This record gives sequence, C-alpha cells and structure tokens, in this order.
Amino acid sequence: MTGHFNESGFIPLNIAVLTVSDSRTRENDTSGDSLNNNARDAGHNVVERCIVPDDIYQMRAIVSQWIADTNVHVIISTGGTGITGRDSTPEALIPLFDKSLDGFGELFRTISLDDIGTSAIQSRAFSGLANGTLVFCLPGSTGACRTGWDGILKEQLDHRTRPCNFAQMFPRLLEK
Repeated sequence: MTGHFNESGFIPLNIAVLTVSDSRTRENDTSGDSLNNNARDAGHNVVERCIVPDDIYQMRAIVSQWIADTNVHVIISTGGTGITGRDSTPEALIPLFDKSLDGFGELFRTISLDDIGTSAIQSRAFSGLANGTLVFCLPGSTGACRTGWDGILKEQLDHRTRPCNFAQMFPRLLEK
C-alpha cells in the first residue's frame, strides 16, 4: 500500500451511508454500522445514514437528494450488488453518474479474491462520480464492507495518501 505524507493534518470528509436491504433494520444493520464506525474512526463525519428497500426508485430518490446536497462529499452504499432478482443497486445508481470509476469494482474484486476465492466474481461492486459527489457501492455483507473500507476507501478518502487519492480531487471535481 502507499504511504502517507505528514505535511498537513487530516481533512475530514462528509459521508452518507446507505444500506440497501429488504430485511435490515437499524438494530441489525451490521454492514451499515461497520461503514459508519470505520468512517468515524478514521476522522470523517457521517452526516446522513439511511436504510432503504432494494427498490430502484427509492434508492434513486435518496441518493439523488444526497448528490444535490453540497454538504455530502461521499456516499457509500452496502447491499444490492449481487446477481439475484432483487439486487438492483447498479441499475438504480449508475444512471445518476456523470463518470464511472471502473477501477474501484475491479480492485474490490481483486482484493476479495484473497478472502472469498472465485466467489468474488459474483460481486457487482462499483463506483462513480455524480455532481461532484463520490459514490461507492459495496456488497451487503459486513466482511465485504470491511474489505472495501480497509483495502480501498480508508486510504483513498485520506488526502495524505500518495501518490494520489480521491480526497485531493474535491476542489476539481466540478471543473468544466
């Protein structure tokens, strides 16, 4: 992994956490808890958190609201990225993107290969940029959320990570 320059202090980002599930509640949402706690432990602000059924239009409504909110820098979702009939997070959110960040899903599956073997091929983890907001979509298991956070997001949301990271891009994300 890349190292950190310690020239300046940590700059917290405002993160919204979305759990996509037909069965999770605040009491049993271990994946959402994991993302929330990891973001806070890293020094970020979790400014919104929501659980929504695996319904394309409900997902789009919430994420569209967060994308339009200039106070939300990053959205991290968990759930709905599999291949069953109810898994519809990619279909719901990809149409909202201005740009796709294909490397996120590729890297997530590569890292997952070490943990879950060839089952990693079943993940449709993905990411994109919408109205200057970074959107990262992870599978619904707590282990997958831990893999995504520890293996990618923790460093990429820290502006000190070199040679580059997503966080340092914020001043330029809306350039025309």
